[in-house]
Amino acid sequence: MATSLKNLSDFSHTQVADASPFRFGIVVAEWNAEITHALYEGAYNSLIQYGAATEHIHTIQVPGSYELIAGADMLLAYKNFNAVICLGCVIQGETRHFDFICDAVANGLAQVAIKYNKPVIFGVLTTDNAQQAKDRSGGKHGNKGVEAAVTAIQMANIQHQLAI
Repeated sequence: MATSLKNLSDFSHTQVADASPFRFGIVVAEWNAEITHALYEGAYNSLIQYGAATEHIHTIQVPGSYELIAGADMLLAYKNFNAVICLGCVIQGETRHFDFICDAVANGLAQVAIKYNKPVIFGVLTTDNAQQAKDRSGGKHGNKGVEAAVTAIQMANIQHQLAI
């Protein structure tokens, strides 16, 4: 969790694995596009920074965060990825819709990960307001897309090491 004292997109204390041997899928929600596109830029650029080849990164867009579940499932059903990064943003409104969507997306992505035995990364912002989302998509608290990409690399590497 990002705090005013820490930017969690700083990985200077961590040795991030080489991403070059791995293939990544990225699913991006179109809803709250300003935020999700910033998350995508952070994730994509981080994958490249750590060695992923552009031809080993496949991106699809889905209408909203709820559809990240089906998007991740489709990517893993039709392509051989080492990890799938799911990027979305759900901002609290006046109704309980927020609670239902956040719960469904978290549980759905976990089920996809279990179904395929592949890392499915939860890069979904669940914020109280738009400013918090901006702060976490390239603002003062870093970029959750960067965090999601590093998580995908690390998890793909762990799975690879276990298979050796």
